[in-house]
Amino acid sequence: MRIEQARRIARQWVLEEGAALPGFGGAFLTGSALWDDPRAELAPASDVDVMLVAEPAVRLGKFAYRGVILEVSSIPGLGSPHEVLSDYHLAGSLHLPGVLADPSGRLAELQRVVARDFAERPWVLARCTNAMDRVRGWINGMDESAPLPDQVAAWLFGTGVTTHVLLVAALRNPTVRRRYAAVRDLLAEHGRASYHESLLDLLGCAGLAAARVERHLAALERVFDAAAPVHAPSYPFASDITELARPIAIDGTRELIRRGLHREAVFWLVATYARCLAKRAAAGESGHEDGLRELLADLDAESFADRRHRGNLVLAALPELWQTAMALC
Repeated sequence: MRIEQARRIARQWVLEEGAALPGFGGAFLTGSALWDDPRAELAPASDVDVMLVAEPAVRLGKFAYRGVILEVSSIPGLGSPHEVLSDYHLAGSLHLPGVLADPSGRLAELQRVVARDFAERPWVLARCTNAMDRVRGWINGMDESAPLPDQVAAWLFGTGVTTHVLLVAALRNPTVRRRYAAVRDLLAEHGRASYHESLLDLLGCAGLAAARVERHLAALERVFDAAAPVHAPSYPFASDITELARPIAIDGTRELIRRGLHREAVFWLVATYARCLAKRAAAGESGHEDGLRELLADLDAESFADRRHRGNLVLAALPELWQTAMALC
């Protein structure tokens, strides 16, 4: 179906079911279904992200509704227009007309102000700073005593948010799964393809061959299939590791590899592997760690000391990252 139809279905869910949740205060689209051309086809490896304003907060995760996979999250409330304009996720979600429900009228007013000021340079710089702070927060928050999936996530997302700094500077979608492919296109358009190699090098996959990535994807498929049926309601990303989500997590990664973007697929491959292990651990199950360790070894990130070293390389690269971002905005 077309994205515009998927958006209508998301709105229908909000009006029929989301609005009945306790403390419901509104809802808006986020992610690629908001940013992409509404006339385009919704990719098989895509869901539709919906953000609820609700107190208490709820996380429904991924579920099927009328032929669309929705991913529903929530926030307890929104701050002032200035606070929203300074937050790269919130501003990116509210600068386009994607409000699905607005009982108080506040979302419409916020959306109007954010749309008007979104491209103003002071707010672009504020959002780039917000993304830089997230890089530092993830890397500096690495904890050797944490479970392996949590250790990996801190290093991985701290490294991966470097792409968001650049995408935010250029007023692009700071996409999650396809962030490295998106920043590759951005940098190529600006004659800075060589800097993309630097970003891949920070992740440790600049020299990784397609055959190795395919090997790791095969290992990920095995652990994904082992984790998908596990019941782990306490794990916040449990719905990302289900049979329903398989086209997004597995097929979406395979599609990147097929397009010659095997290195750009590594980020989400690692993230999904770590989430599979975390979901199994939340249910009291173990096993399949060897595959993740082999993948991390290929990225020179196998031990905590390795990941700490790589994290320090990311922190050392931030001045050049900022200069590159400023050249894009």
